[in-house]
Order: sequence, then C-alpha cells, then structure tokens
Amino acid sequence: MIEMRVAGLALDPGTQMPIVILRDDSGEHTLPIWLRLVEASAIAMFLERIPLSRPMTHDLIRNLLGELGASVTRVEITELRENTFYALIHVQHQGVDRLIDARPSDAVALALRANAPILVSEEVLAHARRVEVIDERGEGERAALGEGARPMATPLTDEDRARWVELFEKMAPDQFGKYKM
Repeated sequence: MIEMRVAGLALDPGTQMPIVILRDDSGEHTLPIWLRLVEASAIAMFLERIPLSRPMTHDLIRNLLGELGASVTRVEITELRENTFYALIHVQHQGVDRLIDARPSDAVALALRANAPILVSEEVLAHARRVEVIDERGEGERAALGEGARPMATPLTDEDRARWVELFEKMAPDQFGKYKM
C-alpha cells in the first residue's frame, strides 16, 4: 500500500465530470478517479473549508463514530475490478479494527474529515496506469485528463470557483440522483 493525499480536484474537459486526484508525497504515483457531482462537492467543500450550518453526510458519519467511541484509522483503495474501484474504511472500535466496504469517493471524503491516511494498493496503481482512467461507478469512462483540465489546489482560484459554479448551475435535477420520497 502506498499512502496518498488528495492533490486536488479537476474537471474532465470532455465529459465535464469531476475528478479527485490522489498523489503520493514523492509525486511518483498519481491516481485520478472520476466522481459523481455529489461526492466531488463534498470533497470540494471540505478542501475549501466552507462552513455549513448542518453536517453533511460524511461529517455525520464521523460524528456518529466519535459518539460511539470509534474512529477511522485509515482508508484503502484496494481493487480495480471490471472498471470499478473498491475501497475499505478501517474503523477502530473497542480495540478491534473493523473493515467497512465503501466507494472510494465516500472513503476519501470521510478520510479527509477524520484526518485519516488514504492508502492505495500497488496493484490498483499499476492497473490504473495500464487502462488510463476509470470511472469509479464502473461506467468505463476512459479519458485522459487532457488539455484544459488541471488539478485544482486549495484554495480555489476565482476562475476555478467559477467553473464549479457553472457546472452546478448547468446540471439538471436528474443528474443529482433520483430518490423517491
């Protein structure tokens, strides 16, 4: 396993899909993962330190774990199978390390809030390099970052912020997911 950090967010210029970019400290390994807008916005809000009046889902999970005496010790991106990334969240509770299956985007968002390390298996990094870039939802997006996409480091520039706002404003309600009430 190689420890990585969130290097930033980017927008794929072809698909306008958000990407989280993980990078190790040496800069030798980089892993871009395509996200849905909801998870990307959760990561972006944390990176930008945007104050919210109510906790977001990942904040709620961290708070619940804390109230129950548990903590996130690390997250691992363990597999890339059939164009889908797999992750595990390691939760320490009463001296026992429990493993929770998760999407990498949720695992990364929770790791940021819990200040927990993000680890990626060497097999995932090797496989991801061979197939370029894979959409974490398993839909087979295979686009390189390409010209015009650049990692967005914290804090966002006015230009980057405007690009995110423009993307959010252009999205139709059904692109945020369909939930019946």
